[in-house]
Amino acid sequence: MAMAPLFLAPPLSALWAGKDVFVEVEALPGVEYRAVAGRRTFRTEIEGRGYFVKIHRGVGWLEIFKNLLSLRLPVLGARNEYEAIRQLEALGVATMHAVGFGERGSDPARRHSFLITEELAPTQSLDLAWPTLAPAARRALTARVAQMTRRMHSAGLNHRDLYLCHFLLHTDAPPAQARLSLIDLHRAQSRERVPRRWRDKDLAALYYSARAAGVSRHDSLRFLRGYFGLPLRAIFASETRLLRFLVREATRLDQRYTRKYFNQISTGAST
Repeated sequence: MAMAPLFLAPPLSALWAGKDVFVEVEALPGVEYRAVAGRRTFRTEIEGRGYFVKIHRGVGWLEIFKNLLSLRLPVLGARNEYEAIRQLEALGVATMHAVGFGERGSDPARRHSFLITEELAPTQSLDLAWPTLAPAARRALTARVAQMTRRMHSAGLNHRDLYLCHFLLHTDAPPAQARLSLIDLHRAQSRERVPRRWRDKDLAALYYSARAAGVSRHDSLRFLRGYFGLPLRAIFASETRLLRFLVREATRLDQRYTRKYFNQISTGAST
């Protein structure tokens, strides 16, 4: 069954009843967090509560063809993230809570869509929180990340940006209780089964970002045990290719972001 092109939950359903919802969304005031070609993300407040708004205005046919030629499915709007949120909620994986979604336009290159989610606060990204956590909290959170990732992959959903910063730690509860929410799902892919290639890419991004945050080798091994549900000896025997890929991909990402950083410095110095 096709998903309806408009969904509004309270308070939006009452505030915007009988109005052009797309006009109302575009008129929302807020602090801009990100603006890239065809997509804008900002924080707003409605009736004293914080929300994040993502507005997509289409990526254009050139971007669609570039993605297809690279054997990648292009992200055409907010529907992708909205459906991923609904799927994670059904799985019991904590994520954002959507209160508004809309989509209009038949041309996939110019489709206008939006997603509004409740602000997750107070929270801190797990990569920034990690150095301040006690060992017991680190163990609990490692197990929680492994469980969330395993459940997501087992259901056929891969994230495509599975960095540690996209796990938000809720700071209004003791860290040992492992309250985490997974965010930034606009590139997520859903199938009957996650291909090994995309599973490994998710795990490599997580390993790279965890290493950069100072996650220890012991906690990395604890993650593997929790993710695969096997003793380490069995994992080393069956996942040799994956383990080699994790190290190789982490090195590649290190080099990529180092080049990007120095390019930004040199560009700034020349202007």
